[in-house]
Amino acid sequence: MARPSLVDQVADALLDRIIAGDFPPGSVVPGEIDLSAEHQVSRMTVREAIKTLGAQRILRVERGRGTFVNPLSRWASLEAVIRAVSEGQDDAAAAVQLIELRRFLESGACELAAGRLSAEELDGLARDADAMEDAHRVQDVAAFVTADLRFHERIQEASGNVFIAVLFEPLHRVLTERRAQTSRVPEIQAHAVAEHRKIVSALASADPARARQAMDEHMQQTLADLKTYVLGDVSPADR
Repeated sequence: MARPSLVDQVADALLDRIIAGDFPPGSVVPGEIDLSAEHQVSRMTVREAIKTLGAQRILRVERGRGTFVNPLSRWASLEAVIRAVSEGQDDAAAAVQLIELRRFLESGACELAAGRLSAEELDGLARDADAMEDAHRVQDVAAFVTADLRFHERIQEASGNVFIAVLFEPLHRVLTERRAQTSRVPEIQAHAVAEHRKIVSALASADPARARQAMDEHMQQTLADLKTYVLGDVSPADR
């Protein structure tokens, strides 16, 4: 693998500090002189690093005022957004937004997969659900997460839409980390097993609307469990 250029190294270091919260959205990053001294590089190198982050809409340069950090919602680099979600400070908001994205994409994937699944693929989903239940019984979190991820990947593949798999690929590491976090809670495991059984049943019916609804309900349950058991965001009415 080629060694990152000085420009890339400076841009990456500055992005690290932005994600860590040293420079929150709306704040001004240090000027060229300060950054060149900090990284022991030329001002031209710093200028190019700023341009790199500017092209990704992470930074914006306002002439006469300085270089400002844009809010995450304006960033145009998926890789940078994923890093921010994985390593950033606003972990709760990122976790909720990730499930919202999954609900949007996976419900559609499940709808497409209905009627397209082969008998062998459907059997594979049933085996994954069995593996999740077995792992839940002995509280093997790693095995539970593996079976859970495999279940959803099968549905994405069965959807027959290549873009769905492409969209999920950059998120794989984040999804694995989040699953490992939430799957440590036995109640969440139990709910997930039940919801996955419902999805298998819906897909077996070859009814696209029913399959979409089953996945959508699973995502709603996942979000509710996240708020209740992980984030502790329980309203008085839910107590």
